[in-house]
Amino acid sequence: MKRVIFVCVENSNRSQMAQAFAIMHGQGKVEAFSAGSRPSGKINPKAIAAMAELGYDLTTHNSKGLDEFNGKEFDVAITMGCGDECPLVLAKQRLDWKIPDPREMPPEQFREVRDLIETKVKELLANL
Repeated sequence: MKRVIFVCVENSNRSQMAQAFAIMHGQGKVEAFSAGSRPSGKINPKAIAAMAELGYDLTTHNSKGLDEFNGKEFDVAITMGCGDECPLVLAKQRLDWKIPDPREMPPEQFREVRDLIETKVKELLANL
């Protein structure tokens, strides 16, 4: 089982959705986590709504910081284009996905970012 961590700034949108998609599409293949460099402490209601449209309950997630994962080993650490490097997260491979922060986007654009994240997660899972 591969261990993957998704990292963004607030751990309230992108990394949470990426973790959700890894759970949805990678059952039995990956153990997925998410964290933020400066966690907001809450999941964005837009992210909750966007994932609910696909049948995933994001209210079961918590916004958390990288401190929780310092020194823990991962097969892949993925940043979401926010400049976070996660130096204390040990990873065999690091990827940066350059995904725009959807926090202030209207629902249509938010869904486009959600769908982009799903595509990227599926590609990642196919290559693990």
